[in-house]
Amino acid sequence: MGSVDRDRIRAAVGEILAAIGEDPAREGLRDTPRRVAELCGELFAGVGDDPADAFGGAFALRDASSSADADHGTDLHAADRIGSVVLMRDLAFRSICEHHLLPFEGVVHVAYEPDAELAGLGRVAAVVEVASSRPQLQERLGDDIADAVERGLAARGVLVVIEARHGCVTARGPRQTTSSTVTVSARGSLADPAARAEVMALVSRS
Repeated sequence: MGSVDRDRIRAAVGEILAAIGEDPAREGLRDTPRRVAELCGELFAGVGDDPADAFGGAFALRDASSSADADHGTDLHAADRIGSVVLMRDLAFRSICEHHLLPFEGVVHVAYEPDAELAGLGRVAAVVEVASSRPQLQERLGDDIADAVERGLAARGVLVVIEARHGCVTARGPRQTTSSTVTVSARGSLADPAARAEVMALVSRS
């Protein structure tokens, strides 16, 4: 797991408060450096970790329906299936934009065509959590998730769709409070236009 130096963060936050003309010692701000350090420990817990490691052991395809049901209490039938494609929709996430250190958040839709293995559905959510818990860009986040699924499961194809709102767009500059950004990352068989369109049609129903 990535290491977060909370002492350095506390000192840095105190310097930032002083730099904007505030008094870090006043009552309302006295505990702010500690709170921010604890927050950073949570937001950036994925730094240095490989998202693919979150899969742990996968399940042989023929045994997946019984095994995946037991993983994190998640019912395999909660996923949509297109032939041999598994799609998990609306996985909520939050991350921090590396350009301004402001949050962006939304949902991730992850589809993959298994070869010989399936993951418990809770493991797919864990991959999203690890990949998003670091300074990120939305475009790279989709690629990180797609690469992790492809490597971790030796999947034949992967499609990752992310819909998010960015604090750097809503809270600063143009302040477009209703704007959202959609990115798509595709690998293998699901990069084929016909297969991709079929999965995107299911994603659009969410």
